[in-house]
Amino acid sequence: MEYLSSQQDGFDELKPSLFELLSEQQLSALLPPSLRYLLAVATHRHPRYLLPILNSFDEVYALLSLLVERHFLRTYGGGFTENFYGLKRERVLRVKGGEARRAQLGAADQMRETLKLRNADVWGNLAVMVGLPWLKRKLDEGWDIHAAHQSVLQGAPGFGRDRDGLPEGATLKQRILFYYKWFLRKVYPSVNAAYYFALLAWNLAYLFDGSKYHSPFMWLVGTRIRRLNAADHRAIELATNPPAARTPTPGARPGQQNSILHPRTLASTVSQRALSSLRILLPTSIFALKFLEWWHASDFARQLSRQTAADLELPPPIVGGLPAGPKPQTSSKTPPTSKPSALKQEKSPPISSTTLLPILTVPAPENSALCPICVSPVQTPTASPYGLVYCYACIHRWVEGTHERQAAFMEGSKAFTNGDGEEVGVVCYG
Repeated sequence: MEYLSSQQDGFDELKPSLFELLSEQQLSALLPPSLRYLLAVATHRHPRYLLPILNSFDEVYALLSLLVERHFLRTYGGGFTENFYGLKRERVLRVKGGEARRAQLGAADQMRETLKLRNADVWGNLAVMVGLPWLKRKLDEGWDIHAAHQSVLQGAPGFGRDRDGLPEGATLKQRILFYYKWFLRKVYPSVNAAYYFALLAWNLAYLFDGSKYHSPFMWLVGTRIRRLNAADHRAIELATNPPAARTPTPGARPGQQNSILHPRTLASTVSQRALSSLRILLPTSIFALKFLEWWHASDFARQLSRQTAADLELPPPIVGGLPAGPKPQTSSKTPPTSKPSALKQEKSPPISSTTLLPILTVPAPENSALCPICVSPVQTPTASPYGLVYCYACIHRWVEGTHERQAAFMEGSKAFTNGDGEEVGVVCYG
């Protein structure tokens, strides 16, 4: 019993696991590239208005993130993505161990008011949540531009110390740019390695209950991340849905406070509700993205599209035969060389513009079960891009130009017959 009680006393149900914090950080890191991609797609349609925003995306995103994160910190006690995972930020008590579990159990509302973020704490957390990621992105981008290929270009001709050196009589802007590049090449790799090593060390300490902070920057601002409890949900409900004030503001006209066009109403109600609606937009966007991924990866979409296409009754493609030419004039001196037949009448085939040779065209048969080339039942059906079905042997030889019907057409003295012995095709040309 003493063992169980000691284990129960050591368990903190409000402490989130390291995997929850890492999932929240990954979701927060995915927002900037996703919004940048959507903005880039929209810029192709409206480049005049959106191109300046795309060129300054990091600054615009940092400004919008500052407004959104400030609203969520003041209203919900946590960041935008932290609220999605049911997390909050609170100050750490300056007592031994930093915990007051009995007070947390007996007076949860009073403890929440004591530990909630103050105005200075909000701005300190905004510097960590918005300012630090923005600075990290700008330094990474600058390193990719100015220092990533430094080692590759060291041995290149024309690349030496004179090129990288500070010119004589340099202006202030040139000096700042010179020392900025020097910092990126010489100092920033070590700073970047120390940054990730510190994060790893604090994560391991948090995982094994060696620290209350999962990040060194959270330790600098004196804030830790906790799970939302019942007192937090009651406070959030009261903050998002405040009771209507019965006493009007002194000096206000009747109905002025209830007008949606009143500046005070716009500032306090419309803007707050617009920012709070992001709580619904984020899970909806994630669900829509996952649904589209499943839709394109599953066989259900292909089966449904195939079934929809099968239900459509499309008319058969119309392929015209050889254009009808003028009838040959026969005289008593030149007897006809063939019997009058619709298939054996002389016709004028189209002429190729490259080889200047006549081109044999075949009409579509009345029965779709017959091959348009040999006018026989289709053997080994092969569909063409135009929707007609041929025998594989016929269309293969036809494309290569070695079919018997093409040879007979070019000779102009032999008819091509089908399996029943009937003459089909164009003959007696020449």
